[in-house]
Amino acid sequence: MNIIRIPVLSTNYIWFLYNYKNECIIIDPGEAIKVLDILKKFQFRLRAILLTHNHIDHVNGVAPLIQHFPKTIVYGPMETKNNGSHFLVSEGDDFVLLKKKFKVLNLPGHTLGHIGFYSAPWLFCGDTVFSAGCGKICIGFAQNMYESFLKIRHLPHNTLIFSGHEYTLSNVNFAISILPQDQSIINYRNKIIKLYNRNQPTVPTTLDLELKVNPFFRCGNSDIKKSLNLSCNLKEEWQVFSELRKKKDSF
Repeated sequence: MNIIRIPVLSTNYIWFLYNYKNECIIIDPGEAIKVLDILKKFQFRLRAILLTHNHIDHVNGVAPLIQHFPKTIVYGPMETKNNGSHFLVSEGDDFVLLKKKFKVLNLPGHTLGHIGFYSAPWLFCGDTVFSAGCGKICIGFAQNMYESFLKIRHLPHNTLIFSGHEYTLSNVNFAISILPQDQSIINYRNKIIKLYNRNQPTVPTTLDLELKVNPFFRCGNSDIKKSLNLSCNLKEEWQVFSELRKKKDSF
């Protein structure tokens, strides 16, 4: 199975999985035009669409794609029931597509019904984890998002994380502002700047790397509490996570 990214809109990535038979799966199609161009150019056969949540920049391409490929099956959370999903899935569900098993993870936070799709070693997490950052809490709660991060951190460290947006430079600049002496983050920022200057993507990332450079995975770190001027006696890491997300919102 091969994976390619399709950049659309201003920062979105549509993930495109295909096999040697030119059968393909598309994840979070925020638009259809570029997808249809690729399907036509390489004569791919669209078998399924996977949706992580119901935001328009992740689902707007579903209807036109189904119009062109009416046999396509769409999987998504309950909140995508009006966005073309045929199968509404949640934690514990799994299914096989193109001989790959996909496991559904509930990842609330960005939205209440947000999910991810895990097929080792790949995690398609929509707007939950971004490299060096986390998704904005739109219709959800900080504790939900924190618990979603906990769930992800227990996956194998070699997990490849496929996010829904290219936000890494902004995220790593924020991480530096929180942990300015952290050498892992400093080195990562230097790498990201080089990639940006070459107009190259920074995702997928790995869980192993994110555990080192992503402050939202490190809410037990006393230096983060100091940077946020939080009491050292604050015991609940999700509260630190919440304050960190608020700080990022105004960064």
